[in-house]
Amino acid sequence: MESIIRDLGLAPSGHRKIEWVRHHMPLLRGLEEEYRDSKPFAGLRISLSVHLEAKTAYLCKVLAAAGAQMAVTGSNSLSTQDDVAAALVDDGLAVFAWHGATDEEYAQHIEACLEHKPHIIIDDGGDLVSLLHTKRPDLAENVIGGCEETTTGVIRLKAMAREGVLKFPMVAVNDADCKHLFDNRYGTGQSSWDSIMRNTNLIIASKTVVVVGYGWCGRGIAMRAASLGASVIVCEVDPVKAIEARMDGYQVMPMRDAAPLGDIFISATGCCKTIVQEHMLTMKDQAILCNSGHFNCEVDMAGLEANCVGKYEARNNITAYELRNGKTVNVIGEGKLVNIAAADGHPAEIMDMSFAVQFLSALYIKEHAAELPHDVIDVSREIDDVVARRKLAAWGVEIDELTEEQKTYLNSWNLA
Repeated sequence: MESIIRDLGLAPSGHRKIEWVRHHMPLLRGLEEEYRDSKPFAGLRISLSVHLEAKTAYLCKVLAAAGAQMAVTGSNSLSTQDDVAAALVDDGLAVFAWHGATDEEYAQHIEACLEHKPHIIIDDGGDLVSLLHTKRPDLAENVIGGCEETTTGVIRLKAMAREGVLKFPMVAVNDADCKHLFDNRYGTGQSSWDSIMRNTNLIIASKTVVVVGYGWCGRGIAMRAASLGASVIVCEVDPVKAIEARMDGYQVMPMRDAAPLGDIFISATGCCKTIVQEHMLTMKDQAILCNSGHFNCEVDMAGLEANCVGKYEARNNITAYELRNGKTVNVIGEGKLVNIAAADGHPAEIMDMSFAVQFLSALYIKEHAAELPHDVIDVSREIDDVVARRKLAAWGVEIDELTEEQKTYLNSWNLA
């Protein structure tokens, strides 16, 4: 199968990027060493759609080292790094992606990745699975199962499962403790602010930051904003999460009240139209908007494009939109996932844990698919435990173990 990328001459730069993250991803290195000889994925084709940068590329190389025939695409056209894609092609993997692909080109890349006729799917946001079920059901016959990386993708999969249309089991990698507790919170928290700071070159201390959504991603973003010296407002629809945000020390209010107060707005909900024209018209002049959710519909970009009276590039990755009331709002990364569309994504050490869960979950699918229902499957406690213990070992950290007496005590109901 011929790859679709633009410039193979970029491969040396991509190889250097992949080698850099490899040094900082000891869990994946360990899995590569452990399974290189036994090749448990031998004879299996894996189609993967994840943000196509160096950390993802290293996961692809580890899967290939374990015997998988890989077809790779990116889950966001702005997050694809052409030199990394070229490096994977140079290593013999099939790659269908380039940076800045149009929506039509992006759909073609997803479909080309599925033409690989995969046995296992590794998805980020659900685009591979969605296309397979809607437009190319003919390619589903070989699929034994797959894994989903994100909150948004798991939401889509659960909707499919409720309607009884999901054709194979999908492991909710996002819901593993070793994924969402660290990737979503610490990874999104750090990488979102990395992107905002490098693209705006503005100070965060003294600013008022509005965080829309207080799930694990929102918690991480709010936590890092506060540590940088910002005042934080949280907007929520879930009363329990709103209480948690309040008890964590943040103001909580509806978006209509937060809109005139914020300097920087970050949406991280997995829902659509959390920041709309009604809100933008009451914002301060030069307010900054961005999205840390998967799709670029959280900030109402379509409404903004249709109703602005002018726009211009204020800085690299920042578009200024002039509103009809004379004010200007600035959007980072076209309203796409800010930490990866306008920066380098989560730190390597964080993705090391998430991708170790991905690798072991794909292995779980390979070994157990025949006995699993066509549903969204939880990551096993064993996988979480293995990844956590390997992470501690990589840090050189030891923890206590329960004694037999303590195990008996915790498993007893009659303590008399």
